[in-house]
Amino acid sequence: MSAGRRLPAWWWLPALLWGGAGGYVVVSSVSWPLPEGGAAADELHSSSTEEALPALLEEAGGLWKQSYPASAYREDAALGSGPETRRPGQGAAPSRMFSYRREGGGGAPGRAGTARFLARYNTWGFVATRAAQGKIQGMPYGNCLLLSDGPVNNSTGIPFFYVTPKDNTVADLLKNPVASLTLPEADGNFCRKNVIDPEDPRCARLTLTGQMVTVPPEEVEFAKQAMFSRHPVVRKWPRSYEWFFMKMNIEHIWLQSWYGEVSAIAVEEYLKAVPSKG
Repeated sequence: MSAGRRLPAWWWLPALLWGGAGGYVVVSSVSWPLPEGGAAADELHSSSTEEALPALLEEAGGLWKQSYPASAYREDAALGSGPETRRPGQGAAPSRMFSYRREGGGGAPGRAGTARFLARYNTWGFVATRAAQGKIQGMPYGNCLLLSDGPVNNSTGIPFFYVTPKDNTVADLLKNPVASLTLPEADGNFCRKNVIDPEDPRCARLTLTGQMVTVPPEEVEFAKQAMFSRHPVVRKWPRSYEWFFMKMNIEHIWLQSWYGEVSAIAVEEYLKAVPSKG
């Protein structure tokens, strides 16, 4: 190649791409930031095996190290994230990424416990029905309803509702009781505290489907305790709206709590589980 001959612009593209990728090691589909250098970085590079990495990368109580750019960590530090949230040697504003998937913790008992946790601590849910009236008859219709799965010290996993026939959703259910109920973890503190978007799979979502039925007379007192202990204000709602109690007889359960497919949980397993954040 002659000294005076110019190289075309596209010739440099592979070099730029390979050069920029030098700070990344891809093991799975989710990334952890690494510190710029020092003992922690040397330890990670010298122990880069799937057997050794979990103990180095996991934080106590965390499922995944957050995969956000360095600017997010700087902003988080400015908002008051203390040193207790980081392991010794970890930088607050990492610039490189390392990917690793945590092993374990995904068994069925953990999923059932997480499902019960969402049913227990969500105070509202999104109910989807098939519209039974007006121009949208036969089309999907969604609404947010208050709910409770039992009094404060008695979680059952069965969602109870305090409703009025004047609500379009309830009018739909009285004609066709089939419905789905979605309970998002975004309603709690975990996703906000860990700066996780509500649509991120780590921010769990539980969907229950089944038949919405009127609570029978022998269960009304329990339904009152369930709803009024969690939502005291509903006691004062106008009686003219003809309020009554409904519950869902659960038939199918799906939980999205991690990257990958949605988990189907048996109803019996769900009802036996203890609410716990898996």
